[in-house]
Amino acid sequence: MPRGRYSLHDPHDHTPLAEEHFQCAPGPSGWRYVSQLTAPDGAHQGSVDLALDDLGRPLRLELHAGGWQVRGAALDGVTWVRTDPAGLEATEGNVPAHAFTGTSPAFLVATARLLRLTPSSSATRVRLVALTDPVLAPRTVDQSWALIDREAHATDNGPLLVDEYQVTALDTGERHSVHIAGDVVLSAPGIELEDLQTPPSTFS
Repeated sequence: MPRGRYSLHDPHDHTPLAEEHFQCAPGPSGWRYVSQLTAPDGAHQGSVDLALDDLGRPLRLELHAGGWQVRGAALDGVTWVRTDPAGLEATEGNVPAHAFTGTSPAFLVATARLLRLTPSSSATRVRLVALTDPVLAPRTVDQSWALIDREAHATDNGPLLVDEYQVTALDTGERHSVHIAGDVVLSAPGIELEDLQTPPSTFS
């Protein structure tokens, strides 16, 4: 069960945004990721609880940020309920999309798991609902993912396979690289793995 800490920063000016303390593990029904976020001043900033089925679809998502809460799942596309900080109103949403995304590294692992690309496969288009900080506002985005390299790195626990993805935002054409080993993001724009106490899990 990997445990560790990511640092999150603005990918453009590198302003620190948060630290995300996480643990994750595959299970009999898929994969689960839970984390707590702290602001640069140490204040609690939010949390992530994401469970995937064995096909990589979101069985359950619960996000907290800025007093807002979103609960969602794969249902007729993806469906969610977003609740305001006062808890007085809840708005429902549904989009014919494949999954959710957001600032947490969990969503990069989840998308990679959903697509199951191989180095020989062509780029794949995916539609996601992005839940954007600081108020978890939903926005539909289209991306293209391609697995451009897979390398084995020697470690004390045996070879570690690292996948390099090229992710393209189809509305702007902006491209960036994401490096993932098992169920841990090693690097991505705005994300750095600062501490990992146990090796990444491997998916069957």
